[in-house]
Amino acid sequence: MNVLVLNAGSSSLRFQIIQTDADLMQRDVDRRLAHGLVERIGGHAICTLEAEGQGAITEDAPLRDHRAAIERVLDWVISDESGIEGIRALADIHAVGHRVVHGGQLFQRSARVDDEVIAGIESCIELAPLHNPANLRGIRAVKELLGPDLPQVAVFDTAFHATMPECAYLYALPYHYYRRLQVRRYGFHGTSHRYVAYRYRKLARLPRNEVHLITIHLGNGCSACAIQAGNSFDTSMGFTPLDGLIMGTRCGDLDPSIVEYLVQKDGLTLHEVEGILNKQSGLLGISGLTADMRDLQAEVAENGDRRAKLAIDMFCWRVRKYIGAYAVELDGPIAVVFTGGIGENAPAIREQICRGLGRIGLMIDPERNDAAVNGRSARISTDTSEMTAYVIPTNEELLIARDTVRVLEGVIAPRVEDGSP
Repeated sequence: MNVLVLNAGSSSLRFQIIQTDADLMQRDVDRRLAHGLVERIGGHAICTLEAEGQGAITEDAPLRDHRAAIERVLDWVISDESGIEGIRALADIHAVGHRVVHGGQLFQRSARVDDEVIAGIESCIELAPLHNPANLRGIRAVKELLGPDLPQVAVFDTAFHATMPECAYLYALPYHYYRRLQVRRYGFHGTSHRYVAYRYRKLARLPRNEVHLITIHLGNGCSACAIQAGNSFDTSMGFTPLDGLIMGTRCGDLDPSIVEYLVQKDGLTLHEVEGILNKQSGLLGISGLTADMRDLQAEVAENGDRRAKLAIDMFCWRVRKYIGAYAVELDGPIAVVFTGGIGENAPAIREQICRGLGRIGLMIDPERNDAAVNGRSARISTDTSEMTAYVIPTNEELLIARDTVRVLEGVIAPRVEDGSP
């Protein structure tokens, strides 16, 4: 089955075409046929399109909305210039899988898109006003362009965390805010945490109920997840993705009284403060330079910039704090897995995060850590470390494609399934 995987952002569209079915999943030989990115939708967009085994092409195009972006992608997919193996017409796309950021309490697993599912995603817009509307635009554009009979599946970022116990997902607010307004910890990056937990299980050759794991997704957005017996037990992101770790432009954990203080002292509106916390804080806010960890590392190495170093130190300190807390929460032998753009490609950041964790049994092997880059899965802890550590590249698109097949074939397990076939 050829599955078109779409991740529609507010002004962007990422896509992959993945060939997969039950047999390919079982043998772990699914094929990525093509991938790409459309940026700056709504104006003069930049399209990067690449079929596997061929060079990428980049072009500018005036694309007014997500429908136009998806139409451009589809035109390229079936054109002679793409050269995608096995795809010559739109009928060669058999299903579409969508990343949907927020499923609220309605969706605890991936679901085939129908009118009821669309209504459910719409009902969660107030919980993810920047993301769910874009996800819905992608779903509706596919229905218009490929027809209402082509099956579509929604895979929710929040679904993996539906197994968290009440003590982890509830806030200590008056209980009626949860019952009436569903104010609770939802968690995000669930598709990534779920995927790398599955890959760790394969590497470690463990049954699912013996997977006790701390997964650390570090990129522009960052989150940690405590996984007990294969299920999400706790996670750092909360009611929104703002909570938890320090990120590229998000502040992470914050005393909520600071919001009122900024409103009073600087005469800001709540909307303006929210913008500061989400778009002007984190690594960017601390350093005053950039949200990109690579640039911060270069600035420290070349110029010894104090605030760039401070941003890195604070970032690593916060991650280390969560690893320590989650290690106490979990039972059984525990491993730590790093993933995401920073987690997979920044050995110095991993080393700094793990520095001092020997007291809880985690020792990093410097040579293994330095070698674990460029998309390689690898153990980075020493042979004698009580707590093991790995780098495992995430692949959310593959999991979305697999879930699409599983949903359509009716083999999704009750509640939240892991990444296995």
